[in-house]
Amino acid sequence: MTPIEIKIPSPGESITHVELTRWLVADGSVVRKNSEIAELESEKATLMLVADESGRITFMAAEGEMLEVGSVACVIDPSVKPEETEEAVETENAVESEATERAPLKPGKGHVEVEQDAAVIGAGEGYGQVKFTPLAARVMEENDLSVEDVIRGLRRLRREDVEAVMAAAGNTATSGLRQPASRESRSERLSSLRRKLSERLVSVKNETAMLTTFNEVDMKPVMDLRKRYQQQFTEKHGIKLGMMSFFLKACAIALQEYPTVNAMMEGENLVSYDYADISVAVSAPKGLMVPVIRNVESLTLAEIEKAIAVVAEKARGGKLSIPEMTGGTFTVTNGGVFGSMMSTPIINPPQSAILGMHNILERPVAVEGQVVIRPMMYVALSYDHRVIDGKDSVGFLVRVKRLLEKPLDMLFGGSGSEKALLDL
Repeated sequence: MTPIEIKIPSPGESITHVELTRWLVADGSVVRKNSEIAELESEKATLMLVADESGRITFMAAEGEMLEVGSVACVIDPSVKPEETEEAVETENAVESEATERAPLKPGKGHVEVEQDAAVIGAGEGYGQVKFTPLAARVMEENDLSVEDVIRGLRRLRREDVEAVMAAAGNTATSGLRQPASRESRSERLSSLRRKLSERLVSVKNETAMLTTFNEVDMKPVMDLRKRYQQQFTEKHGIKLGMMSFFLKACAIALQEYPTVNAMMEGENLVSYDYADISVAVSAPKGLMVPVIRNVESLTLAEIEKAIAVVAEKARGGKLSIPEMTGGTFTVTNGGVFGSMMSTPIINPPQSAILGMHNILERPVAVEGQVVIRPMMYVALSYDHRVIDGKDSVGFLVRVKRLLEKPLDMLFGGSGSEKALLDL
């Protein structure tokens, strides 16, 4: 049978090269059709290389190599078929996803207990509890290997390893030991995604007239609403009610009232949008990702929460596609999850503005002449002063603040509930 060439797919328009960050299989191994065999990274996203056919794989490129779109990454010989049947593969996948079954090793080699989230080996004397995956347990069983066989020869245990285990076990014997000083350093090549992100951040600072305005929001109304209806919301919609959906909804309403905040420069033209496609900054292992939630102005809070959960999971798994990260008109980022009290977020080009959320702290504030303790959050709006005037930027942020402090107003298209009742 003729060998099949696996070529580099196009991640999107204007992208001509990608980096082969790592192979997920060994050179010369037998792979299955539609299985993921390599991880690719472009300047915009991470994508997977998939085997078009089952067979023995031969690498034509090395890890870390920049490859042109359409070039050959590897060759698969379809004449060499996997030994296992499809039923065996389905069984293996079921074991991986349902990590609840128990798979004992060969007699005399210890026993295996596969538990949820991780597997644990009762490794016999001297090893205690060792975590491993269900697939690793299966390979060990098939090859009649014990934990001792696998661990032996991997590397020498150091003093720091022993002290770390003792400290984790609550052993006070190490309380008087000093952590040994280290002079080690590492040098790693930046990924394509990180290099492109660096270029974009620098270009924003150099090519825009960026300015930031601040305000603070009393989060008690939103927090009370979430506390009062969290259980009912979860039971009906199958997802928890978070803070982000309130902010996205409030921003969508405010963007329609202040269209310049939702506009962007295109050459000598100013492009405005009637819809709010809001990018949500997500911290992923490969770097910052900004997937887009489309038409937020027409979504309910439950729909927004579900959309955020989907794109956030894809971002953390490196599964976001280029279309899912392009076309946003405005961005919201939440540094509060990391404990940030205040910051000046950087605009996500070619957009003209970004809203920064921060952590919620109880602070004394004046309410109707009385000093009370309220959960307060600082919010920041960074904007391109070439597009957005100070009046609009401040007005937008104040509008978001008022919607969050009176969340029921979001039901009436942004107008006050009393005015909507009176048709004013």
